[in-house]
Amino acid sequence: MAPDTNAFSGVVDWKLAARTGVKLARSGPATSRYTAEAVVAELADASMRAELPVREVTGLADGLPVPTAQILDRAGWIHAAAHSMSQLTGGDSAPGLLLGKPAGIQAGAMLAYLSSAILGQYDPFTGDNGTLLLVAPNVVTVERALRVNPSDFRLWVCLHEVTHRVQFSSSPWLTQYMQDAVDTLGTSDDESVADVVGRLSAAVRDRGRPDPDASGAPGGIVGLLRATQAEPQREALDRLLVLGTLLEGHADHVMDAVGPAVVPSVTTIRAAFDNRRRRKSNPVQRLIRALLGMDAKMAQYVRGKAFVDTVVGEVGMDRFNVIWTGPDTLPRLAEIDRPADWVSRVLG
Repeated sequence: MAPDTNAFSGVVDWKLAARTGVKLARSGPATSRYTAEAVVAELADASMRAELPVREVTGLADGLPVPTAQILDRAGWIHAAAHSMSQLTGGDSAPGLLLGKPAGIQAGAMLAYLSSAILGQYDPFTGDNGTLLLVAPNVVTVERALRVNPSDFRLWVCLHEVTHRVQFSSSPWLTQYMQDAVDTLGTSDDESVADVVGRLSAAVRDRGRPDPDASGAPGGIVGLLRATQAEPQREALDRLLVLGTLLEGHADHVMDAVGPAVVPSVTTIRAAFDNRRRRKSNPVQRLIRALLGMDAKMAQYVRGKAFVDTVVGEVGMDRFNVIWTGPDTLPRLAEIDRPADWVSRVLG
């Protein structure tokens, strides 16, 4: 990545972000030392046990090694996430450079908020083959709130995150594809502020359109962000949105497809978890979620799973897996909501 053309490089002091995030993060749920150690051990085991059913359902990653997961507390996740973002966006700002510090504090506040919401995450940008991260206190918090079987819930969470690991390990091109899109988003083309403001104003005037619009373009905060960007950056954002929708929807499909033979209370967990997703938060939480794009991410799960459910139901998993061949076989933005168009274009 060329440091003189990427607007992200040096803008955020990610080391400061990590320190800030750890200071601001809420403490985890109260547990005894014995319980905490038992949760860590069970999540580590579940991350390994989830691999076989995920591979059987998806037909992916057969014969590849199964790396161990990292089981973290909230502070550990903040440090890991800050390091990953540093790798992805071009590194920390130079020591003493004031430019990166305000953004670092803002990023730290964001990481602090997310650190109590993230159950797990596959990070394709760290380690030789990516790293699977599981946040133990958050898993305990949610399983208690949902009143579900803890062992079943921990395995169910691992099924989702292990699916991401399988997606990337069986399709190595995905990591560079994401990196290239992020690089494009960060490329400055020296366009005038007037051009950006003009596009933003037009987007605000058009907010009465359906969300998403007929082309599949997102609305809301993401739609406004998209509208302010020049065409190359807009296309890069679209690629990331479509890929994220596919990855999350595919993982949700797999979570349910493994069935009660693997997770006995899977139906109960799915119903409780979906109810939790739909639950209304207070106005401040809704604003924060919107600004961080979390509501858009929830929509990704729903739209992505509907796409995968429909295509797999029509053509089977083996033919669906053509989707992982390369960039040209990924769904286009409009095809997420019209899976028959993807089937016609890619599978004939």
